[in-house]
Amino acid sequence: MKYSKVMNLLIVVIVVVLGIVGDCYGDLSELQDGYYRESCCQAEEIVRNVTWQYVGANPAMAAKLLRLHFHDCFVRGAEASILLNSTANNTAEKDAFPNLSLGGFYIIDAIKTALEAACPGIVSCADIVALAARDAVSYQFNYSLWEVQTGRKDGNVSLASEVLAELPSPAMNFTQLQQSFANKSLSVRDLVVLSGGHAIGVAQCVFFGNRVYNFDGNGNPDPTLNPNYVAYLKTICKGEFDFTTEVPMVPGSGLIFNNTYYTNLENNEGIFTSDAALLTDNYAKSIVNEMGRTWAFFYDFGQSMRRMGTVGVLTGNQGVIRKQCALNNS
Repeated sequence: MKYSKVMNLLIVVIVVVLGIVGDCYGDLSELQDGYYRESCCQAEEIVRNVTWQYVGANPAMAAKLLRLHFHDCFVRGAEASILLNSTANNTAEKDAFPNLSLGGFYIIDAIKTALEAACPGIVSCADIVALAARDAVSYQFNYSLWEVQTGRKDGNVSLASEVLAELPSPAMNFTQLQQSFANKSLSVRDLVVLSGGHAIGVAQCVFFGNRVYNFDGNGNPDPTLNPNYVAYLKTICKGEFDFTTEVPMVPGSGLIFNNTYYTNLENNEGIFTSDAALLTDNYAKSIVNEMGRTWAFFYDFGQSMRRMGTVGVLTGNQGVIRKQCALNNS
Protein backbone atom coordinates (compact mmCIF):
# COMPACT_ATOMS: atom_id res chain seq x y z
CA MET A 1 0.00 0.00 0.00
CA LYS A 2 2.79 2.39 0.95
CA TYR A 3 4.60 1.55 -2.28
CA SER A 4 1.44 2.27 -4.29
CA LYS A 5 1.00 5.65 -2.60
CA VAL A 6 4.61 6.57 -3.24
CA MET A 7 4.30 5.63 -6.91
CA ASN A 8 1.09 7.63 -7.28
CA LEU A 9 2.76 10.63 -5.67
CA LEU A 10 5.75 10.23 -7.97
CA ILE A 11 3.48 10.14 -11.01
CA VAL A 12 1.77 13.33 -9.86
CA VAL A 13 5.17 15.03 -9.40
CA ILE A 14 6.29 13.93 -12.87
CA VAL A 15 3.09 15.22 -14.45
CA VAL A 16 3.49 18.58 -12.69
CA VAL A 17 7.15 18.85 -13.70
CA LEU A 18 6.35 17.99 -17.30
CA GLY A 19 3.61 20.58 -17.22
CA ILE A 20 6.11 23.19 -16.03
CA VAL A 21 8.60 22.17 -18.70
CA GLY A 22 5.85 22.36 -21.30
CA ASP A 23 4.99 25.86 -20.12
CA CYS A 24 8.65 26.90 -20.25
CA TYR A 25 9.36 25.55 -23.71
CA GLY A 26 5.92 25.85 -25.21
CA ASP A 27 4.52 24.07 -28.23
CA LEU A 28 7.47 23.51 -30.54
CA SER A 29 5.13 23.70 -33.53
CA GLU A 30 4.72 27.45 -32.88
CA LEU A 31 7.07 30.43 -32.85
CA GLN A 32 8.66 31.16 -29.51
CA ASP A 33 11.58 32.90 -27.87
CA GLY A 34 14.52 30.51 -27.55
CA TYR A 35 13.18 27.84 -29.90
CA TYR A 36 16.71 26.47 -30.46
CA ARG A 37 17.60 26.42 -26.77
CA GLU A 38 17.78 22.62 -26.73
CA SER A 39 18.40 21.65 -30.36
CA CYS A 40 21.15 24.19 -31.17
CA CYS A 41 21.85 26.32 -28.13
CA GLN A 42 24.49 28.43 -29.92
CA ALA A 43 22.31 29.20 -32.94
CA GLU A 44 21.52 32.83 -32.12
CA GLU A 45 25.11 33.49 -31.05
CA ILE A 46 26.39 32.16 -34.38
CA VAL A 47 23.95 34.32 -36.34
CA ARG A 48 24.95 37.38 -34.33
CA ASN A 49 28.68 36.80 -34.63
CA VAL A 50 28.64 36.29 -38.39
CA THR A 51 26.23 39.19 -38.95
CA TRP A 52 28.30 41.56 -36.82
CA GLN A 53 31.45 40.48 -38.63
CA TYR A 54 30.00 41.55 -41.98
CA VAL A 55 28.17 44.66 -40.77
CA GLY A 56 31.27 45.75 -38.88
CA ALA A 57 33.24 45.55 -42.12
CA ASN A 58 30.51 47.29 -44.13
CA PRO A 59 27.87 49.20 -42.10
CA ALA A 60 25.72 49.62 -45.24
CA MET A 61 24.81 45.94 -44.96
CA ALA A 62 22.59 46.62 -41.94
CA ALA A 63 19.96 48.24 -44.14
CA LYS A 64 20.30 45.46 -46.72
CA LEU A 65 19.57 42.72 -44.19
CA LEU A 66 16.68 44.67 -42.67
CA ARG A 67 15.13 45.19 -46.10
CA LEU A 68 15.64 41.52 -46.99
CA HIS A 69 13.49 40.48 -44.04
CA PHE A 70 10.80 43.02 -44.90
CA HIS A 71 10.58 41.84 -48.51
CA ASP A 72 10.49 38.22 -47.39
CA CYS A 73 7.63 38.78 -44.95
CA PHE A 74 5.35 40.59 -47.39
CA VAL A 75 5.44 37.93 -50.11
CA ARG A 76 4.25 34.50 -48.90
CA GLY A 77 5.28 35.42 -45.36
CA ALA A 78 8.48 34.92 -43.39
CA GLU A 79 9.45 31.59 -44.95
CA ALA A 80 12.63 32.50 -46.87
CA SER A 81 11.11 32.43 -50.35
CA ILE A 82 13.06 35.63 -51.10
CA LEU A 83 16.30 33.59 -50.95
CA LEU A 84 15.47 30.98 -53.57
CA ASN A 85 17.20 31.20 -56.94
CA SER A 86 15.31 31.21 -60.22
CA THR A 87 15.37 28.00 -62.24
CA ALA A 88 14.93 27.16 -65.90
CA ASN A 89 11.21 26.71 -65.26
CA ASN A 90 10.55 29.49 -62.77
CA THR A 91 11.47 33.12 -62.11
CA ALA A 92 11.86 33.55 -58.35
CA GLU A 93 11.01 36.54 -56.14
CA LYS A 94 14.57 37.83 -55.97
CA ASP A 95 14.49 38.44 -59.74
CA ALA A 96 11.30 40.52 -59.70
CA PHE A 97 11.99 44.21 -60.47
CA PRO A 98 11.34 45.56 -56.93
CA ASN A 99 13.83 43.05 -55.53
CA LEU A 100 16.70 43.56 -57.95
CA SER A 101 18.34 46.05 -55.58
CA LEU A 102 18.24 43.68 -52.60
CA GLY A 103 21.53 42.59 -51.10
CA GLY A 104 23.05 40.61 -48.26
CA PHE A 105 22.33 37.17 -49.71
CA TYR A 106 25.97 36.17 -49.32
CA ILE A 107 25.79 37.00 -45.61
CA ILE A 108 22.77 34.73 -45.17
CA ASP A 109 24.70 31.98 -46.97
CA ALA A 110 27.71 32.49 -44.68
CA ILE A 111 25.48 32.25 -41.61
CA LYS A 112 23.83 29.10 -42.95
CA THR A 113 27.21 27.50 -43.60
CA ALA A 114 28.32 28.22 -40.02
CA LEU A 115 25.08 26.84 -38.60
CA GLU A 116 25.18 23.69 -40.71
CA ALA A 117 28.70 23.03 -39.42
CA ALA A 118 27.52 23.39 -35.81
CA CYS A 119 23.98 21.98 -35.99
CA PRO A 120 23.23 20.26 -39.31
CA GLY A 121 19.64 20.47 -40.51
CA ILE A 122 18.34 22.34 -37.47
CA VAL A 123 18.08 26.10 -38.17
CA SER A 124 15.83 27.34 -40.95
CA CYS A 125 16.79 29.98 -43.48
CA ALA A 126 13.63 31.88 -42.52
CA ASP A 127 14.84 32.20 -38.93
CA ILE A 128 18.28 33.23 -40.16
CA VAL A 129 16.75 36.11 -42.14
CA ALA A 130 14.73 37.28 -39.12
CA LEU A 131 17.65 37.02 -36.71
CA ALA A 132 20.15 38.63 -39.08
CA ALA A 133 17.84 41.63 -39.58
CA ARG A 134 17.67 42.15 -35.82
CA ASP A 135 21.40 41.68 -35.33
CA ALA A 136 22.33 43.93 -38.26
CA VAL A 137 20.30 46.84 -36.86
CA SER A 138 21.57 46.12 -33.33
CA TYR A 139 25.25 46.13 -34.25
CA GLN A 140 25.78 49.83 -33.58
CA PHE A 141 24.34 49.42 -30.06
CA ASN A 142 26.30 46.27 -29.17
CA TYR A 143 23.19 44.57 -27.81
CA SER A 144 19.97 43.14 -29.23
CA LEU A 145 17.21 45.72 -29.67
CA TRP A 146 14.43 43.09 -29.58
CA GLU A 147 13.86 39.39 -29.07
CA VAL A 148 13.17 37.36 -32.20
CA GLN A 149 10.71 34.51 -31.94
CA THR A 150 12.03 31.49 -33.82
CA GLY A 151 10.74 28.16 -35.05
CA ARG A 152 9.97 29.13 -38.65
CA LYS A 153 10.28 26.55 -41.40
CA ASP A 154 11.25 27.26 -45.00
CA GLY A 155 8.90 27.22 -47.96
CA ASN A 156 9.58 25.64 -51.35
CA VAL A 157 7.82 28.14 -53.62
CA SER A 158 9.07 31.50 -54.86
CA LEU A 159 7.26 33.33 -57.66
CA ALA A 160 8.32 36.66 -59.11
CA SER A 161 4.75 37.09 -60.38
CA GLU A 162 3.51 37.55 -56.80
CA VAL A 163 5.83 40.38 -55.81
CA LEU A 164 4.18 43.45 -57.34
CA ALA A 165 0.78 42.53 -55.91
CA GLU A 166 2.04 41.88 -52.38
CA LEU A 167 4.96 44.23 -51.73
CA PRO A 168 4.15 47.82 -50.72
CA SER A 169 5.31 50.27 -53.37
CA PRO A 170 7.22 53.52 -52.68
CA ALA A 171 4.62 55.21 -54.90
CA MET A 172 1.63 54.21 -52.75
CA ASN A 173 -0.70 56.72 -51.11
CA PHE A 174 -1.84 56.30 -47.51
CA THR A 175 -5.00 54.34 -48.29
CA GLN A 176 -3.03 51.86 -50.37
CA LEU A 177 -0.35 51.51 -47.70
CA GLN A 178 -2.91 50.98 -44.96
CA GLN A 179 -4.59 48.24 -46.97
CA SER A 180 -1.29 46.57 -47.85
CA PHE A 181 -0.34 46.35 -44.18
CA ALA A 182 -3.85 45.35 -43.11
CA ASN A 183 -3.63 42.45 -45.56
CA LYS A 184 -0.76 41.18 -43.41
CA SER A 185 -2.63 41.86 -40.13
CA LEU A 186 -0.39 44.85 -39.44
CA SER A 187 -1.81 48.09 -38.06
CA VAL A 188 -1.36 51.74 -39.00
CA ARG A 189 0.99 52.02 -36.05
CA ASP A 190 3.05 49.16 -37.47
CA LEU A 191 3.09 50.94 -40.82
CA VAL A 192 4.43 54.18 -39.34
CA VAL A 193 6.88 52.51 -36.98
CA LEU A 194 8.30 50.12 -39.57
CA SER A 195 8.70 53.03 -41.99
CA GLY A 196 11.29 54.24 -39.49
CA GLY A 197 13.56 51.59 -40.95
CA HIS A 198 14.16 54.15 -43.69
CA ALA A 199 16.56 55.80 -41.25
CA ILE A 200 19.20 53.55 -42.78
CA GLY A 201 19.88 52.59 -46.36
CA VAL A 202 19.76 54.19 -49.76
CA ALA A 203 17.15 54.71 -52.47
CA GLN A 204 17.62 54.57 -56.23
CA CYS A 205 16.77 57.88 -57.86
CA VAL A 206 14.33 56.24 -60.28
CA PHE A 207 11.95 55.40 -57.40
CA PHE A 208 11.39 59.06 -56.52
CA GLY A 209 12.68 60.87 -59.62
CA ASN A 210 9.27 62.14 -60.67
CA ARG A 211 8.88 63.94 -57.33
CA VAL A 212 12.04 65.89 -58.05
CA TYR A 213 11.92 66.45 -61.81
CA ASN A 214 8.42 66.04 -63.17
CA PHE A 215 5.69 65.55 -60.59
CA ASP A 216 2.94 67.37 -62.51
CA GLY A 217 4.03 66.42 -66.02
CA ASN A 218 5.31 69.96 -66.63
CA GLY A 219 8.77 69.61 -65.15
CA ASN A 220 7.87 70.82 -61.66
CA PRO A 221 8.75 69.03 -58.38
CA ASP A 222 6.28 67.67 -55.85
CA PRO A 223 5.06 70.80 -53.99
CA THR A 224 4.98 68.86 -50.71
CA LEU A 225 8.77 68.38 -50.84
CA ASN A 226 10.97 70.87 -49.01
CA PRO A 227 12.52 73.08 -51.77
CA ASN A 228 15.95 72.80 -50.16
CA TYR A 229 15.61 69.03 -50.21
CA VAL A 230 14.65 69.14 -53.90
CA ALA A 231 17.76 71.19 -54.62
CA TYR A 232 19.89 68.67 -52.70
CA LEU A 233 18.43 65.71 -54.58
CA LYS A 234 19.03 67.41 -57.92
CA THR A 235 22.74 67.63 -57.14
CA ILE A 236 22.83 63.82 -56.92
CA CYS A 237 20.19 62.37 -59.24
CA LYS A 238 20.88 62.84 -62.95
CA GLY A 239 17.22 62.89 -63.97
CA GLU A 240 13.80 61.41 -63.49
CA PHE A 241 14.80 57.98 -64.76
CA ASP A 242 18.23 57.60 -63.17
CA PHE A 243 18.48 53.86 -62.52
CA THR A 244 22.07 53.85 -61.29
CA THR A 245 22.47 56.61 -58.68
CA GLU A 246 21.61 56.01 -55.03
CA VAL A 247 20.79 58.56 -52.33
CA PRO A 248 20.80 58.10 -48.53
CA MET A 249 17.19 57.89 -47.39
CA VAL A 250 18.06 60.24 -44.53
CA PRO A 251 20.13 63.20 -45.81
CA GLY A 252 23.79 63.01 -44.91
CA SER A 253 23.61 59.62 -43.21
CA GLY A 254 21.92 56.37 -44.14
CA LEU A 255 24.07 54.42 -41.68
CA ILE A 256 22.84 55.46 -38.23
CA PHE A 257 19.67 53.81 -36.96
CA ASN A 258 17.67 56.31 -34.90
CA ASN A 259 14.44 58.30 -35.04
CA THR A 260 15.65 61.20 -37.19
CA TYR A 261 13.58 59.76 -40.06
CA TYR A 262 10.50 61.23 -38.39
CA THR A 263 11.87 64.71 -37.78
CA ASN A 264 13.06 64.81 -41.39
CA LEU A 265 9.64 63.62 -42.53
CA GLU A 266 7.96 66.44 -40.60
CA ASN A 267 10.34 68.80 -42.37
CA ASN A 268 8.93 67.46 -45.68
CA GLU A 269 12.07 65.48 -46.43
CA GLY A 270 10.49 62.06 -46.88
CA ILE A 271 12.14 60.66 -49.98
CA PHE A 272 9.32 58.41 -51.25
CA THR A 273 5.70 59.19 -51.96
CA SER A 274 4.93 56.47 -49.41
CA ASP A 275 6.91 58.40 -46.78
CA ALA A 276 5.12 61.68 -47.43
CA ALA A 277 1.81 59.79 -47.39
CA LEU A 278 2.18 59.23 -43.63
CA LEU A 279 1.54 62.93 -43.13
CA THR A 280 -1.76 62.86 -45.03
CA ASP A 281 -3.63 60.91 -42.33
CA ASN A 282 -4.18 62.54 -38.94
CA TYR A 283 -3.68 59.37 -36.91
CA ALA A 284 -0.55 58.36 -38.80
CA LYS A 285 0.77 61.91 -38.52
CA SER A 286 0.31 61.83 -34.75
CA ILE A 287 2.41 58.67 -34.58
CA VAL A 288 5.10 60.32 -36.74
CA ASN A 289 5.17 63.18 -34.23
CA GLU A 290 5.31 60.76 -31.28
CA MET A 291 8.13 58.67 -32.76
CA GLY A 292 10.18 61.74 -33.58
CA ARG A 293 10.06 63.00 -30.02
CA THR A 294 10.62 59.92 -27.92
CA TRP A 295 13.20 57.18 -27.65
CA ALA A 296 10.30 54.77 -27.27
CA PHE A 297 10.73 54.39 -31.03
CA PHE A 298 13.33 51.69 -30.46
CA TYR A 299 10.95 49.63 -28.32
CA ASP A 300 8.04 50.14 -30.72
CA PHE A 301 10.20 49.23 -33.71
CA GLY A 302 11.18 45.95 -32.08
CA GLN A 303 7.56 45.11 -31.29
CA SER A 304 6.44 45.85 -34.84
CA MET A 305 9.31 43.77 -36.21
CA ARG A 306 8.18 40.85 -34.03
CA ARG A 307 4.66 41.16 -35.41
CA MET A 308 5.88 41.41 -38.99
CA GLY A 309 8.04 38.34 -38.41
CA THR A 310 4.94 36.25 -37.71
CA VAL A 311 3.29 37.00 -41.08
CA GLY A 312 2.60 33.81 -43.04
CA VAL A 313 5.04 31.68 -41.07
CA LEU A 314 5.32 27.95 -41.62
CA THR A 315 5.83 25.92 -38.44
CA GLY A 316 5.94 22.28 -37.43
CA ASN A 317 5.39 20.05 -40.45
CA GLN A 318 4.18 22.88 -42.68
CA GLY A 319 7.62 23.59 -44.13
CA VAL A 320 11.15 22.27 -44.35
CA ILE A 321 14.70 23.12 -43.29
CA ARG A 322 16.53 23.93 -46.51
CA LYS A 323 20.11 22.67 -46.65
CA GLN A 324 21.12 25.64 -48.78
CA CYS A 325 19.09 28.81 -48.54
CA ALA A 326 19.13 29.51 -52.29
CA LEU A 327 18.05 26.02 -53.29
CA ASN A 328 15.23 23.63 -52.55
CA ASN A 329 16.27 20.31 -51.06
CA SER A 330 16.75 17.64 -53.71
